[in-house]
Amino acid sequence: MRAVQITRFGGPEVMDVVDLPDPVPGDGEQLFDVSSSGVNFADTHHWLSSH
Repeated sequence: MRAVQITRFGGPEVMDVVDLPDPVPGDGEQLFDVSSSGVNFADTHHWLSSH
């Protein structure tokens, strides 16, 4: 699956698109297929400033 990964501090430029193995649900878990998800600048600023 393709994902956006943040591995260092900084602004939106530190968000990297990476390929990861498909997740496998465990017992009692459900796997959903999400084709896209939105992220706005305020969300990235809050996450980066809180970690």
